[in-house]
Amino acid sequence: MSRTLQSPRHEALRALLVERRKAAGLTQAAVAAKLGRYQSYMANVETGQRRVDVVEFLDLAEAIGFDPSKLVRDLARMKKGKGFV
Repeated sequence: MSRTLQSPRHEALRALLVERRKAAGLTQAAVAAKLGRYQSYMANVETGQRRVDVVEFLDLAEAIGFDPSKLVRDLARMKKGKGFV
């Protein structure tokens, strides 16, 4: 298994999280507060410096207010290394 940080799928996940957060009208600080974290946690997630595990992803989805299963389906449609199909 290859590294996932900075992989195309990780970059897509990161971009989608930023997009969903902004669409919800939330700041990094607001999402972090809902999670009981510092704003720097969100900055690290959004800049790709921190990998997100499944539980964190579900918590992020709840805090931001999106359907995590749809985002996972979108990511699953990506061909490894090629972007969305």
